[in-house]
Parts: sequence; C-alpha cells; structure tokens
Amino acid sequence: MQDVADRAGVSLTTVSFVVNDTKPVAAATRARVEAAMTALGYRRNVLARALASRRSRIVALAFPALSHRLGSTALAVVTAAASAANERGFNVVLWPVDDAAQLEDYVAGGLVDGVLLMEVTADDPRVPVLQRLGTPFGLVGRTAAPDGLAFVDMDFAGMVAAGLDHLLGLGHQRVALFLGELGPALAGYGPVARTEAAYLDEARRRGLDPVVVRSAQDPRSGHVAAARLVADHPGVTAVLALNEAALYGFVNGLVGGGRSVPGSMSVLGLATSAEAISTADPPVSAVVAPGPELGRHSVHMLLDRLADPAAAVVHELLPGELHLAGSTAPPPILPPRTRHPMEGSDA
Repeated sequence: MQDVADRAGVSLTTVSFVVNDTKPVAAATRARVEAAMTALGYRRNVLARALASRRSRIVALAFPALSHRLGSTALAVVTAAASAANERGFNVVLWPVDDAAQLEDYVAGGLVDGVLLMEVTADDPRVPVLQRLGTPFGLVGRTAAPDGLAFVDMDFAGMVAAGLDHLLGLGHQRVALFLGELGPALAGYGPVARTEAAYLDEARRRGLDPVVVRSAQDPRSGHVAAARLVADHPGVTAVLALNEAALYGFVNGLVGGGRSVPGSMSVLGLATSAEAISTADPPVSAVVAPGPELGRHSVHMLLDRLADPAAAVVHELLPGELHLAGSTAPPPILPPRTRHPMEGSDA
C-alpha cells in the first residue's frame, strides 16, 4: 500500500480509503490510486478489507442440495443473483446446506453479511436460526406465515389461474395437475403446496373435477405417472405440470401410452424454465418461471436491507409468462355414442 501511495502521490491513509471503501475519495484522486494499483499489480486483500469495513461484502444462497436438485430454474435464480450482487459490489456464494444446525455452523463463522434462503418450506426450521443469530436474511419463496419476513416469491396462484384460463379457453373440461413428490424433510415445500392449493381452489370455483397425480423428480418416475394418469383417468384431456425434472419423462410416457401431444392430451408446464421446456419431445408450452427476476429482486431486497435495516419489509410476488411451444390444442372431438338397438327411446 505504501508503494501505491508513493506512486500516486497520496497518503497511505488515502490508499486505505480507496482499498477498503471506508470513506469518500475525490474521483481524480481515486483514479490515480487505482492506476497505481494496476501498474504495480496490487490486489486487494479481501480478508483485510472485511476487517477494516466490518463487511465481507458476501451474501450466501442457502440451497438444500441433498433434498433438491439444482434444476434450470434454480440455476437461473443463482446466476441472476450473482450478477445483481456484483453490480452492487457484492459477491454471492452458494451454500449446499440441508439442515438448520449446519446452517448455524456456517453463519456463526461470520463469513457473510447476509443469507438468502432458497427452497423455503411452510414452517422452515432455518428461519428461527437466523433470527436467533441476528443475521440479516431474506426468503426466495415464503413460509406459511411470512408476516415480518422479507420475501420475493413466484405468484403460483396466478400461474395456475393463467394456465387454466388457457386450457379451458381451448375447450378442455377435465384438467389434471401433475406435481413433484417430496420427502418428509420438505413437507410443506412452498411451490408444491401453493400450486396444489391454488389448483383445488380454482377447480372448485370453476366447477371442475380435480385430479392430482404425483411422482418423484426424475424422468422415469414421470413416465410411470403418465401411464397411471392415462389408465386411471381416461377422461382427462389436459395437464398442468409442476415437476420440471420429470416433465420430459411424463410427456414421453403419455405418448408411449397412446396419447399424442397435443392431439389427444395437452400439456402445460408451470413455473418451468424456458430451457427445460425445450428439452421435451415435443417441446412443452408453459407458464415460464421468472427465475432471473427472482434472483435479481431477492438480492436487491437483501442488500437494501443491509444498507438500511429500518427499511420496510418487502413482500413481492412475481408473475410467470405464458410461452406456447405447441403442446396445447383444443381437445379431441369424440364421435357421438352409437345407440344400441335394444336401448329404450325417450318417448
């Protein structure tokens, strides 16, 4: 730092202000210091800077990697969050932590300024840990009772309504819901719970007969679920699908079971990434998840909170967008039932 100060013609204190960003420095002076740093090959010591400013300028995304695969939607959230944080002088780390005790060990080390919890459940055990430790945090998703908790979430109810509007508008009268099946560790997982509740509410409101089919989050399980749907509910002509990892197998299972898509069965994904729907054969229409927006808005929410702890608590729901890729169409027109000669007349 002294070499930098000598080359720039400033004091060591001024170089410290620039390096640690602890006090304002005139633009021309900062430019001279940064030019000297570049010429001398000086690199900021991240740990020293954190000690000087009492900020690591790092935020963590806590992702339960053992319970969830990092699918394309989640990856879009992480990528956008990292980009948004970088624009504000912060870095993002991904913590694959699966239980509250492990999260506490990570946070207690003081390595991050704040935490964003991903894959939030209805009664998420990680929330009271962060509250007890006094760690600034936000939710990418929401709990069953999010009052007082800052969150940015997808509008699952709105996506279900938009999906049903599209399918019913095409003329379908029997629309099933295909969901991911989660283990006991993620009971009450927000996207699944909210989507199912919204579907059942909409079915009641619209006078539909609800059908819910579940499978594990993999293509083979999706294939089996499709066969089960065709066998048990032959009158269903359209499906809303919230199971991104199993979607490819589900569509192929429908085709393998004699249902052409969209000829005799329409499929519409929910909260699915644009990349995921393009891998199915045929490609699947979907109400696409706002993954990038979710990542950006969540990071800004947390960083605004770090800058001003007294700021209002953010509750934000982001809508999905309908992308049509050819997997939805009007239902097949069934031939009229042939009257048996021995059936009685209406007379």
